[in-house]
Amino acid sequence: MSPSQESVFPEYETDTSQTSKLIRKFKETPFVPIGMAGFTAVVGYGLYRLKHRGDMKMSLHLIHMRVAAQGFVVGALTCGVLYSMYREYVKPKE
Repeated sequence: MSPSQESVFPEYETDTSQTSKLIRKFKETPFVPIGMAGFTAVVGYGLYRLKHRGDMKMSLHLIHMRVAAQGFVVGALTCGVLYSMYREYVKPKE
């Protein structure tokens, strides 16, 4: 492509790495990595507590861990949707 021609899709033609694309996506939707990190933290804590569950059945412990992890992810996604709606509709455009 010659320098005088304007690009039709400039965001696709820039030389970007996977890391810069990932960082850009995280900036656009910040609650997705928060949800992923929370899910990982809840699962890690649940696995840590697996040894010290006392007389609780294994299946009941796993169900509680699954519900907590899913709840964190759904909460983070809900906050992300509300944040994007606020950013698009409520916040005045500059």
